[in-house]
Amino acid sequence: MNRLPHFVTETESVWDQLKRETRPIALYGMGDGAEKILRVCAQREIPVAGIFASDEFVRGHSFAGYQVKKRSELEQELGDFVAVIAFASSRSEVLELFDHLDRTHTTYAPDVPVAGGELFDPDFVQTHCEELEQVYALLADDRSREVFAATVNFKLSGKLHWLRDYTDSRETAFAQYLKPQEKEHFVDLGAYNGDTIRELLSYTNGTYASITALEPDRKTFKKLKKYVEQAELDRIQLVNAGAWKEPGEMLFAGKAGRNSVLTPVMNEVSHDKHTVTIPVESVDHVLDGRPCTLLKLDVEGAERMALEGARHTIQTWRPRISLSAYHRSEDLYELPLLLYEMCPDVRLGMLHHPYVPAWETNFYVTFG
Repeated sequence: MNRLPHFVTETESVWDQLKRETRPIALYGMGDGAEKILRVCAQREIPVAGIFASDEFVRGHSFAGYQVKKRSELEQELGDFVAVIAFASSRSEVLELFDHLDRTHTTYAPDVPVAGGELFDPDFVQTHCEELEQVYALLADDRSREVFAATVNFKLSGKLHWLRDYTDSRETAFAQYLKPQEKEHFVDLGAYNGDTIRELLSYTNGTYASITALEPDRKTFKKLKKYVEQAELDRIQLVNAGAWKEPGEMLFAGKAGRNSVLTPVMNEVSHDKHTVTIPVESVDHVLDGRPCTLLKLDVEGAERMALEGARHTIQTWRPRISLSAYHRSEDLYELPLLLYEMCPDVRLGMLHHPYVPAWETNFYVTFG
């Protein structure tokens, strides 16, 4: 008989809650997230009555066949509607808007996988109950277990309080888990424009032993290179490639960060103007035995493959690791269990940083 993990209290999915709603349902936001949510609503026969945006983004235009309106216009038109947040943000002023919406309307923020894969619903949780409970048991401290449980309950229910009540600052992650020192050998997978390098150096008075940074998007890589030149950083290796389990080539749908994704070249994919073939590299190949003391992985759904490609480095050097856990539903159990298989002395922490939906939810890894 299927069962839910013992720490799960949300037994009805956000989709089932929306399905039985008698009030109108309106999406807040446009873009990729809204498109994904509309697809799931269509598949599950959940009617959507309208779409609204923040006042400054309403210009009389349409999205997905709906005229985009102001919230006040929909309130006047629909009365008491159910709000579905359909975009992501970490900006404090936007999170305040979300909280205000949550106080005035029944509000959900459905979890739709950033990089594809299975939808996080009760069937998924029941199927992977054993693995999720294994990870819960592996977590090294009470806060991490609270955050893990809250993340699972949020992904199931879409209820904002699960994120709001279990959010910690990024400073907490650095103070509690990463603890940067002045002689770090830092490997940055998904280096973007150098934002994490800047963050690291702010904790080490600008000093480090070496930096190795991989970034697949060509335009973003130029910004990364410009930052490194302007900051006059040396002892740094920049690689314009994606992180993977082995060197090679992949199809890369570069859509500015969160919607970017790596796909094997042999797969049948829809080629659009954003899709290009790029080189991919493994950490083990790039470092070739050189040390790594601090490792960050934020590679838009390729985390499992990137970990495989860093297996020798991780087993040899036991670096502290910041590991994104939110791109695929499977990441919540596959990534920590892979690390445990690599190194049974792994110590797993977990924190959620300010973001809606459950993005910037990371595993923080130490050893011994």
